[in-house]
Amino acid sequence: MTEPGETAGRGDADGDRLTAGELRTLFLFESLTDSQLAVFVEHGRVERHRGGEMVCQEGEPATCFYVLLSGTVALTRRVRGDEVEINRTDQRGVYAGAMQTYLADQVKQTYTATLRAISDIELFALPASVLARAMREWFPMATHMLEGMFVGMRVNQTIVGERERLLALGSLSAGLTHELNNPAAAAVRATAVLRERVAGMRHKLALIADGRVDGSRLHDLVELQEDAVKRAANAVPLSALATADAEDALCDWLDDHDITGGWELASTLVSGGIDATWLDRISGAVGGENLEPAIRWLTYTIETELLMGEIEDAVSRVSSLVQAAKQYSQLDRTPYQTVEVHELLDATLTMMQAKIPSGVRTVKEYDRTVPAIPAYAAELNQVWTNLIDNAFAAMNGRGGVLTVRTGHEADRVFVEIADTGPGIPAEIRPRIFEPFFTTKPVGEGTGLGLDISYRIIVNKHHGDIRVDSVPGDTRFRVLLPIAAE
Repeated sequence: MTEPGETAGRGDADGDRLTAGELRTLFLFESLTDSQLAVFVEHGRVERHRGGEMVCQEGEPATCFYVLLSGTVALTRRVRGDEVEINRTDQRGVYAGAMQTYLADQVKQTYTATLRAISDIELFALPASVLARAMREWFPMATHMLEGMFVGMRVNQTIVGERERLLALGSLSAGLTHELNNPAAAAVRATAVLRERVAGMRHKLALIADGRVDGSRLHDLVELQEDAVKRAANAVPLSALATADAEDALCDWLDDHDITGGWELASTLVSGGIDATWLDRISGAVGGENLEPAIRWLTYTIETELLMGEIEDAVSRVSSLVQAAKQYSQLDRTPYQTVEVHELLDATLTMMQAKIPSGVRTVKEYDRTVPAIPAYAAELNQVWTNLIDNAFAAMNGRGGVLTVRTGHEADRVFVEIADTGPGIPAEIRPRIFEPFFTTKPVGEGTGLGLDISYRIIVNKHHGDIRVDSVPGDTRFRVLLPIAAE
């Protein structure tokens, strides 16, 4: 509802109609010609409503344009599931209702707010079709300019929104490429070393099997090899101090038995869970003259097992990253489906791994009893991306904790993204969901992240998104219905 600076008083109403003179006392119509006023006098009427009555409701077809003549009215809007009063006034001449009628079919003609009488009121009601025709015929230039401004802003918002999505996708793709490169490079490196070690095994085996080791001793050595493989597979990682002590003990044993380069072998043997007692078994199996070739052969065996484990871990990491990307994009699934929010959150966190600032720790507090919900999965992932990216930005350079929390209450599931950043100042908190509003430096934000998130959650999923913020604890809570509406 728009308020004027000052307006004239109103004369007596003539039944359910106003005269041209009475209409001219309203600031909105004071500059109209007599013939223009006559059109509004003919088609307009006076409406009277008692206190508490609703004049028009948000979302219903916009059929009338209303101007307040007397009394007090209030405008309310549905904001995140709640009825919020956005204006209350007794100023004569303020207006509401079909205010976008000049746009015709370019926009859905519905009431953008609910108008309610607080006291007994009188309104001048004008059919929307009459106002639309009058604006286009009487003020064509102004109408074209308003139309261009509205359409232009909508187009700009669409273009910038698409650009932000592309930038986010590019950033995530770069992060995913970086994450994939690490395990892929590790697998290539381990494969190259493995090839060398297998060649060494063949060489040492030839030395052992050249007739100097009899059949029974060779059989014992093969059994030791199998045992070494099992030890390597089940080896428990040691602390740095315990590893150093174990390597020192093996070096002493190897030096005592005249094994050259014992310090090179010790680290591999310790990683494979081998100790001096186990090495004594080799000495008993092959004898002193064949001890060094046997130990080196078994060391190669352990190292090849460890290298194959590295390759397996690297390939598994690549597979999990590809699966996370697939889960994040939802390219192979229908847009609307039943989803597990934890799977979506995990996929998003994996995709954003490379964007985590130095010093920021991620904590998951998942309620595993949360049920699956019907949703547009890919769009929910976009919401998580926006909220988590904002949390990272808030903590960047300061360190802190990102907490991802889930749960359910009544008939809704909630997902909470919390950070330990400086918080959102109270004076800007009411504006954070506005399109193009951003606190980031020029060039670093479009101000559409939270606006897009709001529209996805509230408009598309019929849910809610709320924020609570104090220094050191900012929480965005997304609530989603468990059952489809």
